[in-house]
Amino acid sequence: MQVTMYFSDEDKYLIDLVDEKARRERKSRSAVMLSILEEYFERGKRLGELLIELGAVTPQAVEKALELQRSGASERRIGEIMAELGLVHPDTVERALEIQSRFQ
Repeated sequence: MQVTMYFSDEDKYLIDLVDEKARRERKSRSAVMLSILEEYFERGKRLGELLIELGAVTPQAVEKALELQRSGASERRIGEIMAELGLVHPDTVERALEIQSRFQ
């Protein structure tokens, strides 16, 4: 996917900051911008919210797993419950946990 961004001269300082961060981290400008956007939108989200946003589960699936967890029928974490029920692939849970761990 390709995205074109337009910015004004007043925004140049932001692009300079992104470029500096990219040099320090040895990443592309695009990778740095995406990481900044990911942090902005994903910080503080719970695992179920991330899985819904990733399109991996429905809100109803998250609620079903939470109900099982609340009822005491399972002492496992919500990601484990959903994977065990076949609602989400374990790799997807790991991806969401990875995103979540970056911002805690």
